[in-house]
Amino acid sequence: MFVRRTRGWPVVLGFLALLGLFAFTMLLDLVVLSLLLREFFSFSVLAILILFNQEIRRMLATIGNFSSIYSVRERRENIETIVQTADRLADVKIGALIAIEQSVDLDQVVESGVVVNCEATSEMLETIFFPNNAIHDGGVIIRGDQIARAAGIFPLTRRKDLNKSLGTRHRAAIGLSEESDAVIVAVSEETGMISHAYRGQLVRGISPDELRSFLTSILVSDTKPRRSLWAKLVGEKIASKSPVPSLSSTK
Repeated sequence: MFVRRTRGWPVVLGFLALLGLFAFTMLLDLVVLSLLLREFFSFSVLAILILFNQEIRRMLATIGNFSSIYSVRERRENIETIVQTADRLADVKIGALIAIEQSVDLDQVVESGVVVNCEATSEMLETIFFPNNAIHDGGVIIRGDQIARAAGIFPLTRRKDLNKSLGTRHRAAIGLSEESDAVIVAVSEETGMISHAYRGQLVRGISPDELRSFLTSILVSDTKPRRSLWAKLVGEKIASKSPVPSLSSTK
């Protein structure tokens, strides 16, 4: 689940293919080939740690995120601020790159940047991305309800299957979404098109309403309390023991 739709997904498919080949060689009793594959899989643990170091780090950071500091109301206000900013900048074709931090600390991923630490408002974000501003180039990190950094340099994606029309801003959005669990919103300077990137996937040409719906599904819906497995089992057990009223008794 953590590797799906990331750069590591083709590697997972490769491992699965080798496992299928190993089972096939065991079935046909191909001794030499099965021996080679067995030796390969003996080093697979070390290979997994090397190949999936970013995914493993992101997974551990997500598991360690037990609590939500900010309330649902504050999250919805932040979402509305970002949507309004993207809509206004798109109308006048001013480029923007906004990263919404979640469980992974973006200070460990984003290079340089100017520390801002001010309240995240649409007016402040528009001021930062104004072309004549000294810190308009680069990306902004939103941490909670604060603008943590501006003019940050996001890591570029190394994928080769992307459309050649994608500029540096969108490639940086994809790159940061591959390195962390952050949600990145980008506004194109050439077309005024609004896009969002999450877990290595970029969606372009969305409306403000679609952006609001997506951010809500990621930043708000995931904060709803979930029943534990024990509560579900107990609830199902009680439900199975409770008698179902007959039609005669309900009358």
